[in-house]
Amino acid sequence: MTPQADLRHLICTLSDALDLVGVDDVGHGKRVGVMAAECGRLAGLDPEEVTFLFDLGMLHDIGVSSTQIHHHILTTFAAPDAQAHCDTGASLLASFQPLASLAPAVKRHHTPWTRLVEEGTDPALAWQANLVFLVDRVDALAATHHAQGSTLLHSPAIRERIRQHAGADFNPDLVDLFLETSSSEAFWLMLEPRPMNDFIQEVHSQRLGYTASMGDLRQLAEIFSRIVDAKSPFTAEHSLGVAELSRFLARKLELGESSQRQLEIAGLLHDVGKLRVPDEILDKPGQLDWRERQVINTHSFETYQILRHLHGFEEIAQWTAHHHEAPGGGGYPFHLDARLLPLEARILRIADIFQAMVQDRPYRKGLDQTQALAFMTNLSARGLAEPEIVAHLVSCADEAMAAAHAGIRREQD
Repeated sequence: MTPQADLRHLICTLSDALDLVGVDDVGHGKRVGVMAAECGRLAGLDPEEVTFLFDLGMLHDIGVSSTQIHHHILTTFAAPDAQAHCDTGASLLASFQPLASLAPAVKRHHTPWTRLVEEGTDPALAWQANLVFLVDRVDALAATHHAQGSTLLHSPAIRERIRQHAGADFNPDLVDLFLETSSSEAFWLMLEPRPMNDFIQEVHSQRLGYTASMGDLRQLAEIFSRIVDAKSPFTAEHSLGVAELSRFLARKLELGESSQRQLEIAGLLHDVGKLRVPDEILDKPGQLDWRERQVINTHSFETYQILRHLHGFEEIAQWTAHHHEAPGGGGYPFHLDARLLPLEARILRIADIFQAMVQDRPYRKGLDQTQALAFMTNLSARGLAEPEIVAHLVSCADEAMAAAHAGIRREQD
């Protein structure tokens, strides 16, 4: 089945992935979206403009992959280096036409109001960007209180802090709008998990009348992969290499064109769950201890949770969920016997292993072609890799190596 998804569902899915970066606090983007939308409603904007603000808030931090950067942004009111992730996020959104309209405001969502005025920024754009900046800082001030459910108790201090920044960081009219919107207890209580999820489900139920094409899905999947691969210098372009190699192996095994294209998308998306793995674990230069290994082992399950509710992605979600399952059930996270899984899932697993072997990692240099093929052949001989897939890998070694290095080459170019 060719995947099809409504743009509204894609936005919500992308937001779910971005929220993983918070590790223990996975609602920042959603809270910013809810607050921006509520301010827009009180300002009398029409429903389409309110939804735009909601989407803008949901995706404003699309340029943040690092748990350290996420923590720094949420614990520093005026982060001096915040513009880097604004530029990255704007670039990612601009590359995907259905969401490109969000890019200008994302680029400026940490720009102080005085600078927006000095630069002669379009008034409508300045209003949108500054509103997101304001409610983003509200959530930063409330970050330590969400887990305790005590945000309402601290709301007077948060409102006063925002008021103090009127005229400098924030448009005074927007500060007044926020103070009016946030004057009720309901505003703050709505940011708690249960009511916030209800709010999001209401928005989620609204179709945008835009069904993404296969090309759109491929492009969006690459955006996902770039967010994941930007998380660590040691996994840079890993997803693209896995996608290229998965499609190559699918073609060699004579799968149909639809399966080839879906496998390519699966390769791009297979490590989305790593967004919830702390940077220090991914970048550790030595062997992981038991606790760190357990954290790593959650990532394919997290990927499954992100993709499983996206209409048309049911098979892709299964393949990505199972890319670390092994023959005999010795893999993770479900301990399934990989020999009983669909061929596509097994191809994805082999592509992931081979690409990881030829890529530099924090604890070793990447293997050369001879070493990598010997490694895969040994896995096959021990019953830990499917002989048929490995045989195709070995018989077309030069092409397989080129596919696995596709992402590395693109990074160098």
